Amino acid sequence: MTSPIDLNIDALALGKVAVLLGGTSAERPVSLMSGNGVLAALRSAGVDAHAFDPAERPLQALKDEGFARAFIALHGRGGEDGTLQGALEWLGLPYTGSGVTASGVAMDKTMTKRVWSAEGLPTPQYLALSRAELTRERVRTIPDELGLPVIVKPPHEGSSIGITKAAGYSDMQGAVELALGFDDELLFEQCIEGPELTCAVLGEGEGAVALPVIEIRAEAGNYDFANKYETDTTQYLFDTLPAALASEIQQLVLRAYRLLGCRGWGRADLMLRKSDMKPFLLEMNTSPGMTSHSLVPKAAQAVGIAYPHLCLWLLAQARLDRAASA
Repeated sequence: MTSPIDLNIDALALGKVAVLLGGTSAERPVSLMSGNGVLAALRSAGVDAHAFDPAERPLQALKDEGFARAFIALHGRGGEDGTLQGALEWLGLPYTGSGVTASGVAMDKTMTKRVWSAEGLPTPQYLALSRAELTRERVRTIPDELGLPVIVKPPHEGSSIGITKAAGYSDMQGAVELALGFDDELLFEQCIEGPELTCAVLGEGEGAVALPVIEIRAEAGNYDFANKYETDTTQYLFDTLPAALASEIQQLVLRAYRLLGCRGWGRADLMLRKSDMKPFLLEMNTSPGMTSHSLVPKAAQAVGIAYPHLCLWLLAQARLDRAASA
């Protein structure tokens, strides 16, 4: 199968590489799994790669120790939200993935939905409420506005951390309290019933390409943290959709990716409404997981891109925001 990207890359020309992993977010355990996988893959491809945990070392050490570029395998706050990207811009160290603005917007699920909604892209109806607004009386009214079930999310977290599918009014307060443990503003989302999908993107702008759509079938329909990372029962299926619908979803994801200004790579999560097979965008991940259970490597493998080659290609795309206007 022909790869959609050029895999003819000189590993030695990439210089000394820092694989940024771990960090301080709630997704630290996942980041360590992702980062160690990337580190081993890059080394197997001949790259001079080294692990670097920003929770344990100052970022200035990247410059002091002569690193030429960074592979960001951090997830969540402090790694995926634009703050790290801004620090690397200041250091002048090229990095993988999206730049400062795109990372910041995509990490905020509420802001992402506002951008997509403003451009007419389909995303579930939602409410965004601050901690101060979330009185018991206000929480009781949310299902009246969005219907049941309601998805309750901390909008600045990933890996399904802090998310609840509230099936009834009695579930709402507990869901809110859980999510408030991770965020001061919560996102309440209309629940779209149907298959859960994901679609990865590689590249930038008009040159970006969408990888095959994956349908996710988790135990009891609950694709939570455990079913993402701790079990082997979740199914990841290709070619379950009609070709025309799969192509429509890929084009939708490409538009969503470009609107946010993403580059390098990303992965959109979607729901497909079973009543009319209409896709709805949920979020865009700009530093997707690279664990043994992760979705981007699975999609890349489906088009002939082995895991080490994927890591090497992503590393070769590393750059700075300011290079675009240089």
